[in-house]
Amino acid sequence: MNPLKPLQFRSEFNAFVRHAQDFEPRFALDWSDRWPCMDDKTATTDFDRHYIYHPAWAARVLAETRPAEHIDISSSLHFVTLTSAFVPVRFYDYRPATIQLENLACDRADLTALPFEDGSVASLSCMHVVEHVGLGRYGDPVDYDGDLKAMAELQRVLAPGGTLLFVVPTGGARIQYNAHRIYSYRQVVDHFAGLSLVEFALIPDSAETGELIRGASEALADAQKYGCGCYRFIKEG
Repeated sequence: MNPLKPLQFRSEFNAFVRHAQDFEPRFALDWSDRWPCMDDKTATTDFDRHYIYHPAWAARVLAETRPAEHIDISSSLHFVTLTSAFVPVRFYDYRPATIQLENLACDRADLTALPFEDGSVASLSCMHVVEHVGLGRYGDPVDYDGDLKAMAELQRVLAPGGTLLFVVPTGGARIQYNAHRIYSYRQVVDHFAGLSLVEFALIPDSAETGELIRGASEALADAQKYGCGCYRFIKEG
């Protein structure tokens, strides 16, 4: 931290106290109750490009398709809580979330052994999740092929004519243990060989390349170091 920042903060606090003396007191104001936020004076609001854009992409798909019910496996809590405002959502996680909201039901599930019948889920999502399976990060067993088992389960439970929204880091294929795997475009498509890809969107490494690029090419996806690939599959039949 810049050593001048605490001094500047104290000076600004003292100035605010003097300023407050010109007004009717409505709040307690004491130095001992301070909560410094000294890194927020930025020209623009910073955000995690992966975790802002991929739920925004998925929410737009659900707004278009309007399924009678949507099932999500371990994606962002922001995504499931917000989309449950207009689509009933059942959310499952290896570490279940104790959230109580209308139109949202939360329960536990292991992605390598989903508690659904074959071909029973018409609208399904699993976003920024599968890359973690089997790396021990969240208390699950270490399993090099854990991600493949998870992908097989997603295909198994998806209903004929159903839609799967699938998101993983995309670029040069590698594992950054124990955080995540990064997949090439072709790896993802080939692992879901039983499904048809109807849309691919990419959040590239740099905003200079683009923000959320719908209809991105395989070549652009594989040129990324840590891009975010958004795959929309449909199960024919």
